Amino acid sequence: MAPQDASTDAGIDPAAPVRTDPDPGALGGDSEDTLDLRLPAELLALIAATETAAGTDPAAGTDPAAGTAPGDGGGGPDGRAPIQSVPAAPLGDDLLDRVVDWGPITTSAGVLQLVPVGLERDLPLISHWMNDPAVAAFWGLAGPPGVVEQHVRSQFEGDGRSVPCVGVLDGTPMSYWEIYRADLDSLARHYPARPHDTGIHLLIGDVVNRGRGLGSTLLRAVADRALDRRPACARVIAEPDLRNTPSVAAFLSAGFRFCAEVDLPDKRAALMVRDRALRDVL
Repeated sequence: MAPQDASTDAGIDPAAPVRTDPDPGALGGDSEDTLDLRLPAELLALIAATETAAGTDPAAGTDPAAGTAPGDGGGGPDGRAPIQSVPAAPLGDDLLDRVVDWGPITTSAGVLQLVPVGLERDLPLISHWMNDPAVAAFWGLAGPPGVVEQHVRSQFEGDGRSVPCVGVLDGTPMSYWEIYRADLDSLARHYPARPHDTGIHLLIGDVVNRGRGLGSTLLRAVADRALDRRPACARVIAEPDLRNTPSVAAFLSAGFRFCAEVDLPDKRAALMVRDRALRDVL
């Protein structure tokens, strides 16, 4: 479900060259983040359970013609497939520990509330943000409101592994967020996912709010709230486009560490991780 960019700031030239020969020494000392490419046991169990329920043989593999997962280049107008194309989790399972109940988050910039998107209420504003050329270069959701509506509805119609929210700061809607289960997303095919990894996408809406450190402040606050409210989650994951250097810098300033360069179907991304174990020192 990865968008064109988990953007906190925008305005970088999308045509700028991307380095394709990463320095192995830049990946950090945690070999588990860069060498162990096994899927988490939880995801494998979900896949097996889904295929068994459907009457298929799990050992037979998946037919690539049956559809692509979000972020794999199929399905929507921006190359995304519906959220449902990733194996479904058990019905009734609250996969993100009720984001709606995470409550207000006090930050140095004000009090932030993550409010699940209401299409009738929020679609015009989110669509306006997505049509900013600097944002569209990375999110790929410019166009009539129906483009954003389809993207948001695909999350509503899933099993709860991704929750789209509007960030309301001191009563003013000013950002768009997607909180998602990275270990159950197609992203898990491209990095050594661990059970309950939580992913974050962020778009700061108005240009006046970009480029002054606000994104970093909010990212740190939301990542820490996810760790507080999700005891089983040991890490918060992000994958901004490498070309969007302000976004990468914002995650670094928010206490995320750079782990690797990752080739995703729609971009070359910087894999960023905020670890529970390191949250007090980064």
